[in-house]
Amino acid sequence: MDDNSNMTTYSEARWYDQYPAGGTIRGSLNLPAQSLYPSLPMLYTVVKAANIPKVIWYCGSSRGSGNRAAGWFQDLLTEKGDNNNIASLVLVGGIAGWIKGGAEYTTLVDEYDPEAPQKS
Repeated sequence: MDDNSNMTTYSEARWYDQYPAGGTIRGSLNLPAQSLYPSLPMLYTVVKAANIPKVIWYCGSSRGSGNRAAGWFQDLLTEKGDNNNIASLVLVGGIAGWIKGGAEYTTLVDEYDPEAPQKS
C-alpha cells in the first residue's frame, strides 16, 4: 500500500446552484450537498484504501453544508472506529476565506472568478 500519510483530501460540499461560485480548490472532490450523505460510505472506503489521514470539508463559508458534511463524516469515522486514523476537518472560512488569502491561494483555485460573489 502506498504511504499517503502526508496527503490531504479537500472535499467540497456546496449546493448545485452555488457551484462553482468563484471556483473550487484544485484537486478537491466536488460532492454536491444534495447527494452527499449517501456518498459518505464510498468516500470512506476510498480514503481508507488510499491511506489518506485528513479530509478537509468546505462550502462557500464552511458555516453550512461544509460544516455538516464534516460532522456526518466524523460520525461515520466514529462508527467505523477510525477516529485516530482519519481526521474530518473544516476549512475555516470556506472557499471565500481561502480566496481572501490572496494570490498565493487563488492560484490554487480552478475556475477562479474574482467577480463571483463570495459568501463569507
